[in-house]
Amino acid sequence: MEIRRNGSQPSNKGPADWFTGAVRIDQPFQGTGEARVSGAIVTFEPGARTAWHTHPLGQTLIVTAGLGRAQREGGPIEEIRPGDVIWFAPAEKHWHGATATTGVTHIAINEKLDGKAVDWLEHVTDEQYGA
Repeated sequence: MEIRRNGSQPSNKGPADWFTGAVRIDQPFQGTGEARVSGAIVTFEPGARTAWHTHPLGQTLIVTAGLGRAQREGGPIEEIRPGDVIWFAPAEKHWHGATATTGVTHIAINEKLDGKAVDWLEHVTDEQYGA
């Protein structure tokens, strides 16, 4: 058994290559060895969002606080709220983040395929975000 104590790992700023706006990432667990599952608690300030991206084995989001937005390519922008669980299928192009006026926090759970959990793509434009 391994216990990682709350506060024992540093928070990280979401890299500008992958995010627009202020984003904090806390990564409480990451698969090691043959384990493929990793998780992050991601907090988006108002207006912050991911770039478009895909996951080779899909992604689950569990919204824990605030009000956010999520969109898969070709679909409508959906509001996401605490308690919502969002599933993006493998290779489904999507983005997610806060609303323009309200921050959001979610737990993101991913699996790695051949050591890779995400493929980052282009940034979501202000026009796409505001649609």
